[in-house]
Amino acid sequence: MEAIELENLYKIYKEGDIETVALRGAGLTVRRGEFVAIVGRSGSGKSTLLSILGGLALPSAGHVRIYGEDMARMNEAQRAEVRRHRIGIVYQTDNLIPFLSALENVMLPMQLAGIHGCMQAARALLAEVGLSQRLRHKPGMLSGGERQRVAIAVALANSPQLLLADELTGELDATTADVVMDLLARLNERRKLTLLVVTHNKTVASRAGRLVRMVDGQLTENGEAHA
Repeated sequence: MEAIELENLYKIYKEGDIETVALRGAGLTVRRGEFVAIVGRSGSGKSTLLSILGGLALPSAGHVRIYGEDMARMNEAQRAEVRRHRIGIVYQTDNLIPFLSALENVMLPMQLAGIHGCMQAARALLAEVGLSQRLRHKPGMLSGGERQRVAIAVALANSPQLLLADELTGELDATTADVVMDLLARLNERRKLTLLVVTHNKTVASRAGRLVRMVDGQLTENGEAHA
């Protein structure tokens, strides 16, 4: 069973009589434990694709199988269940709750899922992303790179098999972006976590094991990212 299988995927947005085709028969297979980067210009359909992979939007046609389960055939409650147990998502803007500490932000999804031993597990996750000394800091007290590392810890809180990242280094300087990408590479290696990173940054994309290019809503294989 593959981590991701996209088959003949279409997404059409309608506004009055105007139709915009964001995805045009896109197809992609990602193996378990792969680190894949999808690159493309703004408006090429990358964020739309990520929303569909994360179960946040439905395609107009086609299949979206995440570990064998077709998200396109599910209702919202079923997709939410897949997100809760299989998928973590990190965005360009960290989306942390500003009045909660780093530790509390990571604990929150665990508490909502009814996981026992939340505090110990959250501490371990923050240690894994190199933030043991920032547990009590609120987002406003952290640097951009630190906030993104907390956001990654939040995304990992429920032990997903697949991590989706949407331009997660877009607001970071080159040095800080390197730190975040080093972290993702370690997570991929240690946890055998399947990673799919959407980016327009070629340097970020080069860290992946495989590069896929998106042009006008279609995906084209580009071989090894670091070849």
